[in-house]
Amino acid sequence: MADVKIEPSWHTVLADEFEKDYFKGIAGFLHAQIKAGKVIYPPGPLIFNAFKLTPFDKVKVVILGQDPYHNPGQAHGLSFSVPDNVPAPPSLVNIYKEIANDLGISFKKNGNLSGWAEQGVFLLNAMLSVEAGKAASHSSIGWQNFTDAVIKAISQKKEHVVFMLWGNFARSKKALIDSSRHLVLEAAHPSPLARGAFFGCRHFSQCNAYLREHGMEPIDWTI
Repeated sequence: MADVKIEPSWHTVLADEFEKDYFKGIAGFLHAQIKAGKVIYPPGPLIFNAFKLTPFDKVKVVILGQDPYHNPGQAHGLSFSVPDNVPAPPSLVNIYKEIANDLGISFKKNGNLSGWAEQGVFLLNAMLSVEAGKAASHSSIGWQNFTDAVIKAISQKKEHVVFMLWGNFARSKKALIDSSRHLVLEAAHPSPLARGAFFGCRHFSQCNAYLREHGMEPIDWTI
């Protein structure tokens, strides 16, 4: 599996994972699904888009999502993000509202978070693929083994990264993170189903204060 098309710094950090049986199983499953005519999101070249836009050495913040969007035209390999000219989904709208309240930044309808990713915000979904129209359909094919290894690598090989864990699923990954080396911020999920419990977490100002404290450029959260 040495031919996995992933950004070079990540390929070095994760080289051992690509040789493991579970990862070979993921690749085999996806190939079989596509051969059977299944539509998979995001499109193949974008499965590792978060890694492409945020090389390992550039990671300053991790925002962990669960599953790619499963509707047409939405998933492009970044958690919570959608491509240009696609309306921001409800959870992202709530993220924007919290940023506005926390930092006084106005937000637009654009839901593309590539600008965050390019500044070092690693927008990682725990599952990197999904079948069209079927939420969580790839939750048991091995992706969590891979993304857990990604989280562990960041925790073990870097210092002073801000992890934003929203909702019970993301918060369950806290055990993978060394909180003595990093800042772990926890909150309810920004989904409207959480009935506004996400609001007031002030993660974005806390993140930037922590980055400044450790001599790093804060994130410009403007979209």
